Amino acid sequence: MNAPVLLVVAHGSRDPRHAATVQTLVRRAGLLRPGVRVETAFLDFNLPSVPGILDRLAAEGVREVVALPLLLTRAFHAKADIPAVLRQAPAGLHIRQADVLGPSPLLLATVERRLYEAGLTPGDKSTTGVVLASAGSTDPEAIAAIAETARELRNTGWCSVRPAFASASLPRTDEAVRALRAEPGVRRVAVAPYVIAPGRLPDRIAAGASDADVLAGVLGPSPELARLLLERYEEAARAPERVAVAG
Repeated sequence: MNAPVLLVVAHGSRDPRHAATVQTLVRRAGLLRPGVRVETAFLDFNLPSVPGILDRLAAEGVREVVALPLLLTRAFHAKADIPAVLRQAPAGLHIRQADVLGPSPLLLATVERRLYEAGLTPGDKSTTGVVLASAGSTDPEAIAAIAETARELRNTGWCSVRPAFASASLPRTDEAVRALRAEPGVRRVAVAPYVIAPGRLPDRIAAGASDADVLAGVLGPSPELARLLLERYEEAARAPERVAVAG
């Protein structure tokens, strides 16, 4: 039996950097499992759309699909938007929706990779405060997940870690930077964008980091993130069925 197709479902953006970063990440994940067909679709702004790719897969005779939300937390898109669009798939497609990416030690490893690429070293951890800056959400589960990720990052040895948000919730990035400046033991402040790809909200995070000492890059197509996509795919493929669409 052929392995299920891995369909990575991203949000999409008017910013062309977003789709380019997503496609690079998905290609990198595909190289890790040559026997698995990997496709990308977007909820909005970019092509192919989710309905478009599902129609094409069905027309080609594909029967098994694992739909992976390219999301860090379980907020509205994972709970409502993606299941709704998957339910509109053609008859005959059997689709499982995988878990979102977070929480995962691989995400923490990617955050640290980006901080080191921005100039920090492991020796700087004990004197550096980090703002873990996410896009933001009104979903309490998503907010709690970001707070827990900040705590887990702090437990790896950073002097202090505070969550911040580009929209929908507080504090903002600049507020978290100021708060860290006032903490004892913090000699420098770094901002780590906890977002996958560039776009409007990551740009807002960067603007709020103007008073920080270090601004890391977005998570992007890191090797750890590519591995995580495959982990979530394999978990969904092995698990008892959680079917979004059963044709």
